[in-house]
Amino acid sequence: MNNMIRYLAFSLILVFFTACQVGPEEIEYGTDACHFCDMTIVAPQHAAQIVTSKGRSYKYDAIECMVHSLQDEFKDTEMAYKLVADFGNPGKFINATDAGYLVSEEIQSPMGENLSAFNGKEAVEQAQKEFTGNTFTWDEIQNHLKL
Repeated sequence: MNNMIRYLAFSLILVFFTACQVGPEEIEYGTDACHFCDMTIVAPQHAAQIVTSKGRSYKYDAIECMVHSLQDEFKDTEMAYKLVADFGNPGKFINATDAGYLVSEEIQSPMGENLSAFNGKEAVEQAQKEFTGNTFTWDEIQNHLKL
C-alpha cells in the first residue's frame, strides 16, 4: 500500500510539471483557425503565434492579425512568446521582436497587408532587393499597422 501511495504521488507530480510547460504549439495548416479573423491557417510562410506567460497559445494566419490582436485584446497581457514564420524558411518560427519585416506588393499575405517576416536585418534587406517594398523593425511594423 505504501508503494502504491508513492507511485500515485510521483505520477501526480509528473503530470503537474508536464502540464505547466509554457511553449508554442504546432500549427495544423488547413485545420487551425486564426484567433483574430477566424480564417483557416494555410500559409506556413505567413503564420504567427503568441503564447501568454500562463501558457495559453493563440495562432494566426497572418502576422498582421497577430499584431492587431496584440494591440487590442492582448495589449495588457504578458507574453512568453511572440513568433512569426520566417518567409525564407516556411514553417519555421522566429522571435517576432528580432525579425525584419517587408511590406511588398510582390508577396501577397493572407489578409492583404503584403507583410512578411525574415530572420534578421540582413535577410530582410536581401528580400527587399528581390521583391522591392519597405522594410520595418518590430516596433516600426506595429506603428505601421496601428489600429
